Amino acid sequence: MLVATCTLFLVAVSADAQGANPPVPTNAPYRDARLPVSERVRDLLGRMTLDEKFWQTFMIPGDLDDSTHDYSNGAFGLQISVVPRGRDATPTEAARAHAERINAIQRYFVERTRLGIPIIPFEEALHGLGRDGAIVFPQAIGLAATWDTALVGRVAAATARETRSRGIRQALSPVINIANDVRWGRVEETYGEDPYLSSQMALAFVGAMEAAGVVATPKHFIANVGDGGRDSYPIDLSARLLDEMFFPPFKAAITQAHARSVMSSYNSIDGLPATQNRPLLTDKLRREWGFTGFVISDAAATGGATVLHHTEASTATATTRALNAGLDVIFQSSYEQHRPYLDAYRRGLIPASVIDSAVAHVLRAKFELGLFEKPYVDADSAAFWNGNSAHRALALEAARKSIVLLRNERGVLPLRKSIKSIAVIGADAAEARLGGYSGPGIQKISIVDGIREKLGRASAVRFVGGPGRVARDVAVIPSENLHARTGGEPERGLRGEYFDNNRLEGQPRVVRVDPRIDFGWTLNSPARGIPFDWYSARWAGTITTPARNDVRQIGVEGNDGYRLWIDDKLVIDNWRKVSFGRRMATVSLRRGTEHSIRLEYFESTGNARLKLVWDAGVTSVWRAQIDSAVTAAARSDVAVVVAGLEEGEFRDRAFLGLPGHQEELIERVAASGKPVVVVLVGGSAITMSRWLERVDGVLDVWYPGEEGGRAVADVLFGDENPGGRLPITFPMSEGQLPLVYNHKPTGRGDDYLDLTGHPLFPFGFGLSYTTFEYSNLVVTPADMPASGTATVRCTVKNTGSVAGDEVVQLYVRDVLATVARPVMMLEGFSRIHLAPGEAREVAFTLSKSELQMLDADMRWVVEPGSFRVLVGSSSRDIRLRGELVVR
Repeated sequence: MLVATCTLFLVAVSADAQGANPPVPTNAPYRDARLPVSERVRDLLGRMTLDEKFWQTFMIPGDLDDSTHDYSNGAFGLQISVVPRGRDATPTEAARAHAERINAIQRYFVERTRLGIPIIPFEEALHGLGRDGAIVFPQAIGLAATWDTALVGRVAAATARETRSRGIRQALSPVINIANDVRWGRVEETYGEDPYLSSQMALAFVGAMEAAGVVATPKHFIANVGDGGRDSYPIDLSARLLDEMFFPPFKAAITQAHARSVMSSYNSIDGLPATQNRPLLTDKLRREWGFTGFVISDAAATGGATVLHHTEASTATATTRALNAGLDVIFQSSYEQHRPYLDAYRRGLIPASVIDSAVAHVLRAKFELGLFEKPYVDADSAAFWNGNSAHRALALEAARKSIVLLRNERGVLPLRKSIKSIAVIGADAAEARLGGYSGPGIQKISIVDGIREKLGRASAVRFVGGPGRVARDVAVIPSENLHARTGGEPERGLRGEYFDNNRLEGQPRVVRVDPRIDFGWTLNSPARGIPFDWYSARWAGTITTPARNDVRQIGVEGNDGYRLWIDDKLVIDNWRKVSFGRRMATVSLRRGTEHSIRLEYFESTGNARLKLVWDAGVTSVWRAQIDSAVTAAARSDVAVVVAGLEEGEFRDRAFLGLPGHQEELIERVAASGKPVVVVLVGGSAITMSRWLERVDGVLDVWYPGEEGGRAVADVLFGDENPGGRLPITFPMSEGQLPLVYNHKPTGRGDDYLDLTGHPLFPFGFGLSYTTFEYSNLVVTPADMPASGTATVRCTVKNTGSVAGDEVVQLYVRDVLATVARPVMMLEGFSRIHLAPGEAREVAFTLSKSELQMLDADMRWVVEPGSFRVLVGSSSRDIRLRGELVVR
């Protein structure tokens, strides 16, 4: 079971604090719910000490269980976990225990601090609350692939019920950055590449959250991906591009859905760190859009100006600049990190008016949320809503609607339920991965289990895990095979000597035993006292080969320079700084033998990675795994290969092919001659040129949530007709990137010498088990004033033999404009369900918001002229074309 405990040792501390400052009368105006929020804020603000004000602008993960943590001055909010005790905890117990724990912590702040200011408990809720006992829905990119805003609104409402019922009142979601480069590891968290689609999804999500009394926090303002698709990389985008492409989802979330919080990004924009960017946080958010909520930093980002961007000499000055720019709340990862930020307050570096403004934004939200009147929740309600059966059914519906059919040669799909045998291959068939920023799920249904459930015992389902997603050509030498002698008994690992210069000169600054050589000193140095960009190291000891395998290759992977000795023989000499790579030496180390080893390394610019690796029979393992998969496919009527991505925060991809040896797996299975369907699990685009033409069917199921296995089986066997559409463009090659459908016209052409400029699969693409016919496009009026409104109508008919969903997409192109405009822009969409032979009229509205542009003077205008009206099934599959004239 779960035990909700909270040691309220801070009561005595609070009493001391109350002795230093006068107690607050029970009839103080800020306690009177009948007064306007502005009056309550003003009264409470006037009673607060400087330290109390600081703590209303500081948020961290935490609880009250550490006696060294003093929360007697209050806090903005905490990210509160509940620790499971035992393995028999049910989802209901988890939710109830979490609610009880939050109540206990909230009770301390309300009843035991001088002012009684409640906290805002916060949590991630990107596609379901990120805690035990909560339902996990499809990842955000999968929700976008539904092209169904009503569904996304219902998912957000269900998430909000599970969230608020526990006492959590802020969701650090959604991510509405534009995913304009699919190499970015966080594409999975977004709603894709298009500002209109992202805006509509943002409105659905934020509107449902805020309506339920949970503060939504759109992030990351304004972009979290830069050149090369790299996470938090600096951006230097024109004001026009920001306004046209990157701002729309945030503007919609704030001005239409009324989000009460915004999170800034890690990166710099035009040279200014996002946390200190006054043009963004004050000029754009507050003055132009009228934002009245509070701005929080990303975790530990406020000090990034000091250690990452190098624009500040200290954390105190970084804090000062950030609050002056418009940041309200500093988000850090631990209690201890508050000290340098509080120092900036106490030293008077921040004007009192700036501090009061930030605190007022926070207090206003707490009053609006009703936390002063109703700070506690009913734990039984949390137990009822979390994991609720209706929410689970919604997760299945969302997963079904998110699946995109990319290829279906010779009508291989749907598969027959009467099939005698099926090979289900791939680690992702069994793992049921949920994607980034998710809770653990309640009862995850894997794809192979979904297929078994669908087919019952009538068919043989042969599962083979295959080689997995990670290449295993070499392995890091484990600690049990390394030994260092430091005076006594040998220790596992190697003795490392670290020097504060890059020449191994003098006495080492640090000496220690490192269990293994597997380091990533990307943002820091190997140890205290060692410069992050100027050091060298030497490791020495012995290496024992495995008992079952000879070692034929040993080497180093990482930044150069390095050199390696085995048995005092120099086997690798790469003592220069050039690049990153892997160098292997051919050796003959018999199994079970011991050898001396020495590795030397130097670094002169920082950002280092270093691994000591060997082959040790690794290659034979993955080859045998592929052989087993091929055998299973050959014995079966059909093979379903489930292949997945490796991605996530700060896990961007230089190559978009399937990682590890999955592409070779698909090729080998396809060569068996049996029908092959590939099911893709992941949150971004995948290149497929190596294997696409060799397989019969391809489904992209994203990270489909905890009901994903059932949803995939439903689509594979025809109980559900796939109707999802791509919210991102799939390129043929990484060399085409960035590649988006809504680019502006080029000065020459789109193609390369050795490749087309067209995508592998375009934005908006998706197949169906049926066919649809478009007809009768009418634009009324066909001629209108700039302030007018036009209606676009067309008829869509299901011309196939099964029911299905079609996503009707409206694109607009400005035929002639005073500045270059995108070749087309999505301005409307509608997902409709049609029975065989059924036809339906679909209507869209075009007005100023869809037709406006920034002119040469950066003014939003609707220019007179012709607009091409394009209606179709994807950005490349335009079925109907008309024209609207604006005068």
